[in-house]
Amino acid sequence: MFEQIIQFDHQVFTAVNSGLSNAFFDWLMPMLRNRYFWTPVYVFLIIFLIRNYKKNGAICILFLLLTFALADFISASIIKPSFQRLRPCNEVGFKEEITSRVACGAGFSFPSSHASNHFAIAMFLSMVFAKRWRWIWLLTFLWAFSICFAQVYVGVHFPIDVIAGALLGCIIGYLTGTGFLTLLSEKKWNSGL
Repeated sequence: MFEQIIQFDHQVFTAVNSGLSNAFFDWLMPMLRNRYFWTPVYVFLIIFLIRNYKKNGAICILFLLLTFALADFISASIIKPSFQRLRPCNEVGFKEEITSRVACGAGFSFPSSHASNHFAIAMFLSMVFAKRWRWIWLLTFLWAFSICFAQVYVGVHFPIDVIAGALLGCIIGYLTGTGFLTLLSEKKWNSGL
């Protein structure tokens, strides 16, 4: 059973990495997974929170940082060393079949820290702003999904890696979002006080 799951994972990876190969994705996907590409979004979010929510905005930023730190630490420092799954671009007997579009990296693959970090942030923001903007979940999860898809397309993660990272991130984002809304009380936060 486990071998069939791994085989299916490899097939889906190949379908994305090679089967969807095109010049536009070759240009776009490396950018989507680059942390500096999203810097303007993070700066905007910080300014938006401070300007509109003052002290509570600063608390929200601290919870966002906590969300990111937990997701990154748990995925990269606890789970990855336990599983030690090689990246597709480092897996002997498989790396010759893939198209690498970025430097491979030496770290382990399962789960994807990019996925856990971004889905944690997406879940946190969705929970925090759900009553104000009901569509926020679509925007945040589409953003996180695009980064995860890019990880598979460029050849540094298998689909199971990003799925596991996304699930981990959603759990962490849910917990920190619940903690934030409990600390401030939903009424106080949604009123902007």
